[in-house]
Amino acid sequence: MNTPKEKPWSRLHEMLDRGDAADEIESLLEDLEPADMLHAVFTLTPDDQRALLSTLAPEKAASLVEDLPDTHVAELMEEMRAGDAATIVEEMTSDHRVDVLAELDAANAEAIIAELDEDEATEVRDLINYPPDQAGGLMMTEFAAYPMALSVREVVDDITADTVDYEFLTVHYIYVVVRKKKLKGVIRLRDLVFADPDQPIGRIAKPALTVSPESTLDELEQFFDEHDIAAVPVVDERGSLLGIVRRRALLEALTERAEADNLKAAGIIGGDELRSMPVLVRSKRRLAWLSINIGLNILAASIIAMYEDTLTAVIALAVFLPIVSDMSGCSGNQAVAVSMRELTLGAALPEDVMRVWRKEAIVGMINGIALGALLGIAAWAWKGNPILGLVVGAALAANTIVAVSIGGTVPLILRRLKLDPAVASGPLLTTVTDMCGFFLLLSLASLVLPMLS
Repeated sequence: MNTPKEKPWSRLHEMLDRGDAADEIESLLEDLEPADMLHAVFTLTPDDQRALLSTLAPEKAASLVEDLPDTHVAELMEEMRAGDAATIVEEMTSDHRVDVLAELDAANAEAIIAELDEDEATEVRDLINYPPDQAGGLMMTEFAAYPMALSVREVVDDITADTVDYEFLTVHYIYVVVRKKKLKGVIRLRDLVFADPDQPIGRIAKPALTVSPESTLDELEQFFDEHDIAAVPVVDERGSLLGIVRRRALLEALTERAEADNLKAAGIIGGDELRSMPVLVRSKRRLAWLSINIGLNILAASIIAMYEDTLTAVIALAVFLPIVSDMSGCSGNQAVAVSMRELTLGAALPEDVMRVWRKEAIVGMINGIALGALLGIAAWAWKGNPILGLVVGAALAANTIVAVSIGGTVPLILRRLKLDPAVASGPLLTTVTDMCGFFLLLSLASLVLPMLS
């Protein structure tokens, strides 16, 4: 009988418990696919994860943590000795290094930075001041730059003579500068290899497309959509080369932003959540929103309390209350999603409230009439009362118009007020559509109560 193959994460647990040598653990991790390796790490407790990082060689640990969420790595390093954390941090690329340190509180970050080499510490302090959602916060400072007077042969010899320091050249570009830092052009490594080895690199360099450190994620996304390049140099107002933003780094940042928006929309406040985190931390992040939601639901339920007599007289109305509110909420959430997407793309601006409202109101009217007719017919067939069907259908039609109007415009209004639409749009939409749905259905029913009883 064949025994089931042991899971790699089970072996990792056992090896850490036994205190196996670092090379044996590294060998296990190297044999795993990236997805399996991450799963194996996430099945460990935070203490075991820290033990793993301390066991691995610094460069191996740095390679591992660069695939983990920055917030998670920061939480692990908060409980490590500053010196141990610094040995890992200094092996990371500059962009990932700054991303992790930016997630730490100021005291812990400074303690780790103080353990770094003086030049690296100065560089980190400069980079950490850039906002993480701008080019300055995404750029890496590892790049190849040479004076324009050097020959092709000299540059190629320099690169091939020091392959360890040039492992970061995965983007396949070198940059031509004058006076050490001012950018004059860019050369693809492929073009460099096939060029006349005796000519100066300044002759084969092409004008470089650049961005400023203040370029936003949306601007960078548009830039890379328009240009088929793997990285873009970042220059200051004097044209000095500060770093490069890789296409991969931008994609990671956009993914993180989308994930953060999804968490906020789901009511998880405070950043990434992983099941390997402490239970109390996860509970606190969820309760922050759930507690507020209690008050919002009580507010919506108060509408029902105002019409207790109507509900008592026509108990069938209770069946349709959640249908009217939920269907309208779905329509409103569609409008929220479109507005959030257009805000991200720049297709809609915070001042476009009236334009968005007009477009959404038309869609809401069409969909509201269609959905109202369907629900009205269903209510008539189910309960045998055409007036009930008319009341239910009219309430859904009107509430759908309200829902899409709110869903389409609230994200723009919140952005204009400097509030996060990802957090507040959902709660506002849910509360208003519930209240309006309950009010419309029960008030219309009250008007024709004799025909419903």
